[in-house]
Amino acid sequence: MRQTRSKLSCPPDFNGEHYNGRAFLNSCSLYIRLAPEQFQDEQERILWALTFFKGGRAAKWSENVFRQEADTGVFPIQTWGEFEQQFRLSFFPANVEVDAINALEGTSYHQGTQTVDDYLDNFQALVSDAGYTDPQTLVVKFRRGLRVGIQSQIATMPYGRPADTDPDACYKAAQRIDQARLANEAFQSVSCSAPSVALKTISTRPPPLSVARLPLAPPPPVTPKPLLTTLTMGVPMDVDVARKARSLPPRGCY
Repeated sequence: MRQTRSKLSCPPDFNGEHYNGRAFLNSCSLYIRLAPEQFQDEQERILWALTFFKGGRAAKWSENVFRQEADTGVFPIQTWGEFEQQFRLSFFPANVEVDAINALEGTSYHQGTQTVDDYLDNFQALVSDAGYTDPQTLVVKFRRGLRVGIQSQIATMPYGRPADTDPDACYKAAQRIDQARLANEAFQSVSCSAPSVALKTISTRPPPLSVARLPLAPPPPVTPKPLLTTLTMGVPMDVDVARKARSLPPRGCY
């Protein structure tokens, strides 16, 4: 039984920019290796690749190829290897090794806001172009470009700290730390965005009965008492007795 192959993705359109040249050529080579039955010969492979030369320097380069064919009657590129060679000369950076070394000696390659995975991909491409192979140099360059927090965690690991001569172990340690950081940030964002539910206490006591208030009766009117205009007759004061009491001599002790 013949197995069905998943549909392959075609290379993206190419405009001739140097920073996209390597990726475009790799994409074309990968497609040809996975589906060689789609091409009758090498010239058909070349013509297929030229269909993606759209805009910029790539369109002018393709136009020049067909102009040479029109002038000479012979297609100027005969093999896929010759196409790759001319493509590298025209669309690869002129000083790939020097540019990579300058980048690794500076700070432009540092991680910044990238994830460790993206930073690692760029770092490995740079060290490949620069020709760096010394393990200790790779570890030093890689750790120097990491974020300060990740680099500090690698340097202060209580156990399992990767050796300074083991780049692969250093790469994996940085990836584990970054993945843990991303998972923690995702957890915190979900926790902060979750709505808070207020718990209500359920009372078993029945609600109090409402008693209708009756209007109070007005107080009875107060009748003011009449003022006394006459004085009641009392016992007349004996003025003479009081005077006699004051004129008597004090009593002594006998």
